[in-house]
Amino acid sequence: MDAKVREQILAVRDTGLTNMFDINAVQRIAYEMDFYELVNFIEENRGKYVRFILTGEE
Repeated sequence: MDAKVREQILAVRDTGLTNMFDINAVQRIAYEMDFYELVNFIEENRGKYVRFILTGEE
């Protein structure tokens, strides 16, 4: 995970619009915010995304 994706995850989280484990909603919000890197990252690295949400570790 690069710094840009990490920042995008935190930006989506800060909106408070969804539970971060609702992956479909996170992707929709990221798409609406033009965070295409995050949308692609979740598609290709779902496990890494969940691990980051659970532990804060990359």
